[in-house]
Amino acid sequence: MRNVTDRTSNPFGMRPSCDRFVPGYGDANADFHVIGDHPDIHGGIETGVPFTSDPGMKLQAALADAGLLTTTGDEPEVDGTFFSYLHMCVADGTPTPAEYTDMERFFDAELRAIAAHVLLPVGEVATKHVLENYSSIAWKTDIDMETLHGTELRGSGFLILPIKDPREWDEGDHDELVAGIVELRSTDFRRESDLGRFIPGDDPYYVR
Repeated sequence: MRNVTDRTSNPFGMRPSCDRFVPGYGDANADFHVIGDHPDIHGGIETGVPFTSDPGMKLQAALADAGLLTTTGDEPEVDGTFFSYLHMCVADGTPTPAEYTDMERFFDAELRAIAAHVLLPVGEVATKHVLENYSSIAWKTDIDMETLHGTELRGSGFLILPIKDPREWDEGDHDELVAGIVELRSTDFRRESDLGRFIPGDDPYYVR
């Protein structure tokens, strides 16, 4: 099922109870959902668009090289991609556990509305949240972003490709991420089956 909205910024009209927030941005029918932590560290306070700070622009450059963005900048042109944050409100410092929990309902609603095939959590906090809540993988050790960066993991209905926080990128992390995304896009990452043959008519009916 396709979404009917054609809005790029905040397509589902999220309205958290905070003075300032950075809503989701991108294609409401995206195959790739890039998930950051909060605006203070991953950008967007000035522009209202996630990942538009200096480290965010590093990430944008890699996503563009991998074919997920057509242009980069304060209002990047996306190509089947959506950006959002676990904690969309502009917090006074690092959000508390209670504040993350309060914002989780907005993030989860947006994630399920987008229903992307691939989740790309950025940084340890977002990666840990995605693996714990949208993965069937039992993580019993600390998250090692050096090892997970640009590596495809099987989730629970999603593919997951963690991304090291761009503030901590070393030489080679850009190319490693681009290679990981390009390789994933060359596969059947949608993992859909056409069940149209079981229903009347000639239209396909795709399910995961």
